[in-house]
Amino acid sequence: MSCIRRNNESSTSEFILLGLPIQPDDQAMYSALFLSMYLTTVLGNLLIILLIRMDSHLHTPMYFFLSHLAFTDISFSSVTAPKMLMNMLTHSQSISYAGCVSQVYFFLYFADLDSFLLTSMAYDRYVAICHPLNYTSIMSQSLCVLLVVVSWALSFASALVHTLLLTQLSFCGDNTLPHFFCDLSALLKLSSSDTSINELVIFTVGVVIITVPLICILVSYGYIGATILRTPSIKGIFKALSTCGSHLSVVSLYYGSIIGLYAFPSPNNSNSKDVIVAVMYTVVTPMLNPFIYSLRNRDMKGALRNILSKRTCSQ
Repeated sequence: MSCIRRNNESSTSEFILLGLPIQPDDQAMYSALFLSMYLTTVLGNLLIILLIRMDSHLHTPMYFFLSHLAFTDISFSSVTAPKMLMNMLTHSQSISYAGCVSQVYFFLYFADLDSFLLTSMAYDRYVAICHPLNYTSIMSQSLCVLLVVVSWALSFASALVHTLLLTQLSFCGDNTLPHFFCDLSALLKLSSSDTSINELVIFTVGVVIITVPLICILVSYGYIGATILRTPSIKGIFKALSTCGSHLSVVSLYYGSIIGLYAFPSPNNSNSKDVIVAVMYTVVTPMLNPFIYSLRNRDMKGALRNILSKRTCSQ
């Protein structure tokens, strides 16, 4: 039986990931499905980054944040999907202790970064709709860079705190994780150490990282809604809704999955719902974001048409 102690006596210890709750006969079908979803995520978000980079009309604060969100979605999905696919294709369920800790760190890092970037985008939409005359002066390049740098820094600090506390725990006995990646809460249940400090930090940091940004987003959209209702022009209402619709859809997907996971926890003897919800926000949501922003955004569709037309003319 593997045993991982605080002094790292056994550096070769590993965990066993049970993976998704699917039948062995269906492994090949699901692996092909998730591979196509992962490739769609990577290519779709890369396309967004490329369009924003190449089209000067998209060099605005909103698309500056969107390009960082697209990069974060690629990274977030890449933390879990490749390992899950490899385990499904090779029928291997093991992951090393170092690999597991690394996965926890980067999972928390990019999950937190998603939350902060969505909040920055909500503030950008608030300024654009509620203070349109002062938009350029308020959303300056320096402020946009500052918001992104602070988002990266806070995400780094949050993930580092959780990971350092995790490395102080001992794991002796059962090393089986009922998940397809190294989920922090699942690891705490396996630990033979006292995890009260870890749980306290998870609750405290969770309030800062998840609850506070969500409240800021809701307040921003509250002001946006009030401004829209005061707008006498139907055209102005539709324009405001079109600029916020994509972001609001992504926010609903992201926070809807988190609320569904933590507000309605599964019974102690069932982890299937937690795993399925985790698939939603680690695989499905990052894949849908490019479609949401490209299909519902005229600027993105226009940039894509311009690039395609230029390429056609050059041939």
